[in-house]
This record gives sequence, C-alpha cells and structure tokens, in this order.
Amino acid sequence: MSTTSRSSSARLAVIGAGGVGGYTAALAHWAGLDVTLCARTPVDGLTVTLDGVDRHAAVPVVTDPARVGPVDWVLLTTKAQDTPGAAPWLRALCGPGTTVAVLQNGTGLAERVAPYVPEGTATLPVICYFSAERTAPGRIVHHLASELHVPQGPSSEAFAALLDGTGLNVTQVPDFTTATWRKLFFNLAANPLTALLGQRMGIFREAEMAALARALLTEAAQVARAEGADVGESDIAGTLEIYAAAPPGGGSSMLYDREAGRPLEHEYLTGAVVAAGDRHAVPTPLNRMLLTLLRAVDRDLRASGGA
Repeated sequence: MSTTSRSSSARLAVIGAGGVGGYTAALAHWAGLDVTLCARTPVDGLTVTLDGVDRHAAVPVVTDPARVGPVDWVLLTTKAQDTPGAAPWLRALCGPGTTVAVLQNGTGLAERVAPYVPEGTATLPVICYFSAERTAPGRIVHHLASELHVPQGPSSEAFAALLDGTGLNVTQVPDFTTATWRKLFFNLAANPLTALLGQRMGIFREAEMAALARALLTEAAQVARAEGADVGESDIAGTLEIYAAAPPGGGSSMLYDREAGRPLEHEYLTGAVVAAGDRHAVPTPLNRMLLTLLRAVDRDLRASGGA
C-alpha cells in the first residue's frame, strides 16, 4: 500500500485507538484525509504492521475533549461497552452538520449511540469486516480484510466517498438487518470460544471445535430469523469456512481484550442472542451457557482492575 496525495476538505475524528480505530485512522491519514485520533493514552502517531511490514502514520492524537471542536465525520470505534465513556468526545465533536459513523459489534448500533449525541445528529451504523489487533499503545497489527458494510442511503454514499482510496472498501447493503446478524455470526462463536480457551483461530480447524461452533450458530440462526433476518444454513456454512480459512495465529477482539486484561464485549454479542431469544421465546441453551461463563471471566477481569 502506498501513500497517496489525496486531500479532502472534510474533517474526520476517530474515537478510540484500539485495533479498529488505529487501523482506520492510519489508512485515512495515508490517503490524505484530515483526521484526528481521540484517545485516552498519548502516543506519537501510529505504527501499523501490514503484511509483516511496519509503517508509521503521523496521525494527530488528542487526549482531552476540551481540545477539539465539531467535525464533519466522527467514527466511533470504541468497544460497545465503552460507548458511555465516549460521551464527552461525542459532545465536543458533534455539530449541526456532523455524522457519527458507529463502527462497533453487535446490533442496534444507531440506537446505542443516540443517548450520547445531540438530538438530531445523523448516525450511520457500520459493520466492520477486518481483523486488527492493538498490541501496545500506538501499535496495530492488521491480520485480515478491510471491509465496511453500511445500509443504503445518502449518508452511506457520502461515507463511501469519504473513504474512497483509503483501502477500506465500503459496501452498501439493501437488507441491513440481515447484514447485521451475518456479522454477528462472524463473531458469535469465534469471539467467546477463543476468549474462554485463550487460543487463536487455529482451533476451528479441529473437527470437534468446528462442530461446537456450528451448534452455536444454528441456535442463533433461529433467533435471527425471529428478528427478521434472512439467515440460514448457507450463512452457518459460510461462517465456518471463514473460521477454517482464517490465519491460525489470528485471534478475535474478545481474545485480545482478555489477554490485555480489559473488560469483555460479551453482552453485545452472545448477550444479544440470548436477549433476542428471550423476546421471541426461542431457546438458546448453548449461547446462554457461554454467556454465563463470559460474565464470570469479565467479573474477574474487572475485579483485577481491567479498564
């Protein structure tokens, strides 16, 4: 990937310096966008490992919401459970013409951010299909893919135009409910199982682990259909194929969080399936079991000072 000379008059702020935020901010910077990274920890730009090669991105980093003003685009890339903590940034960065793109896992992305932005602020839910790991403050390792899916509409067209040339491929999808659940499938077995076992994606090349993943996804598919998503066996098989083809040394965001001692995102992944199952009276015994285990791990992480 080579640095381009493209420039843009749009002002862009990325909230969150984890794998998603760091990778996105670096690509935007290399493409010539006016981008600021909003983070808790001060760093001297970003170093991103792409295809085994380290590249530096001199992205401006701000750690105090009082030092920023309204921008055209805000990309919220914090973990779902950290959304309330982003409220000071959102208040400072949102103006009359701001659009907040929510790059998080789970369902109901626009609804999740609504309480923390000024009334009437445009929001755009964004599904991320890439694996990027924050290995240290300011250091990101990109493992796989660079895809973003958004619902069809004018805001999505503007978002795609904004990121054109960055290396992030934006696709507009007509059925965003189905797309959201398909992405949830992508996380639903890989994230909890890698996090609970402390192992990387290579475990899904084992027949017994692949069978367990299939059972979890089959259970979730019944819930997804009750929620109005058009998912079925092809989605389950496709997810399992992705798991099997993933680099064996790659991981999941939930595994990375557990390894770093950070709270987990389980309530917005496995918890979303269990809650929707309860709403529709669809049994979810396997996912409920995982949720119980993940809550126990998360309690231990929080008691140990994870943040």
